[in-house]
Amino acid sequence: MKEACGVVGIVAPGRDVAHLCYDALYALQHRGQESAGMATYHNQQITVVKDNGLVSHVFADTTLRALAGSIVIGHTRYSTSGSANWTAAQPVYRSAGRSGFAIAHNGNLTNTSALADAQDIRVTSMLSDSDLVAELLARSVERGASLAEALGEVLSGAEGAFSMVILEAEAVHAVRDPYGFRPLCLGRLGTEDEPEGWIVASESPALDVVGATFIREIRPGEMLTITTEGVESVQLLEPAGEKQKLCIFEFVYFARPDTYLMGHQVHTTRRRMGELLAGQSVVEADIVMGVPDSGIPAAEGFAKASGIPFGYGLVKNRYIGRTFIAPDQDKRAASVRRKLNPLRENIEGQRLVVVDDSIVRGTTTQALVRMLRDAGAKEVHLRISSPPFMWPCYFGIDTPTRDDLLAANHSISEMNAFIGSDSLEFITLENLRAAIRLDGECCDACLTGNYPAPVPVALGAAGGRW
Repeated sequence: MKEACGVVGIVAPGRDVAHLCYDALYALQHRGQESAGMATYHNQQITVVKDNGLVSHVFADTTLRALAGSIVIGHTRYSTSGSANWTAAQPVYRSAGRSGFAIAHNGNLTNTSALADAQDIRVTSMLSDSDLVAELLARSVERGASLAEALGEVLSGAEGAFSMVILEAEAVHAVRDPYGFRPLCLGRLGTEDEPEGWIVASESPALDVVGATFIREIRPGEMLTITTEGVESVQLLEPAGEKQKLCIFEFVYFARPDTYLMGHQVHTTRRRMGELLAGQSVVEADIVMGVPDSGIPAAEGFAKASGIPFGYGLVKNRYIGRTFIAPDQDKRAASVRRKLNPLRENIEGQRLVVVDDSIVRGTTTQALVRMLRDAGAKEVHLRISSPPFMWPCYFGIDTPTRDDLLAANHSISEMNAFIGSDSLEFITLENLRAAIRLDGECCDACLTGNYPAPVPVALGAAGGRW
């Protein structure tokens, strides 16, 4: 399962925006490790640099120094549609208009085939939904629309999830889908009285790292247009309801713990998940340990509520990417031992409560339990800070079909036997919602099957992806 990308847009006259964007993308590296890219505007020209690999691999200091200008957008990617090779790296560029435009997209459209058919665009495995949007925008601009008008025209027909930043001559546009599936926030460089520029980004730590002040989250359906003169807001698309539907897994797993989402710091919500999970049942154990990184705050909360001491049982190799979003199943299973190593002296002879954020296919969890037993664990009791993952996501997470989701096809006791743990328990949906302290403001379709936006019948029946 893959999370779909991080985006950044910066307008800052007189600042080295390429280096600012680099730092912001570095803060969003967890959202995509497949490719990275930037687009800058300078002297009537848009320059795009992108490649496969991590941010630090794609951008050398000499490359950043060559990216002149005061306007930039950036992207870190994992694919949810289209190809995973270099051609699908973003930003995506089109030459339409005065200087062309570039687009960086976080999300996943669910009606790409219908959009393509309406314009006689041939859908291939090399065409991502971001490429399709870029092509539709270019055609609209070539018919005489401004880019802002084209965005309204094209995105009003788009279904699914999108948080986008779009660069054109002298401006960055930032737009969020009517449901607010994917996060996007606004920050200010400089002071309120003397602003030095503006930044939009997927998560608030990208603002912190460049010294920007968090202003607010972009509203569902809203479009911001940022120029050297300031920020303008329009309600480009009608919101889909009174409450946004931010992906609930942003709180469980995807977002950094220091991120603020909808007024809540993610670390605090994860601690509450652990506290409420501990209250669901009693387990006899010697130590509570979390699976790094997203399982640590929940483990701290579990230990606090249960009275079982918190301890560290696993050391994470910081140079290994997320197994959750590794490219294929064999690599996910093999990467567990590369990523995590047990602290044998803390584990041997101990009854462990192991807190993790989710179980998708179960293969990595199975390998983890085996590794802990090999290190001498007497008992391994798994506690999961999300409910069973039962349904595919179509709104920006690359998930397996239902056939490959362990919880969709097995009872909890069967899952426990497959994984090899002594006991297995998931937080209830009610407790997860209570931990986040939001009232109906998250999409939890992957847990409930209740999709807030249309899902094509062909996709829904097959449980697959476009």
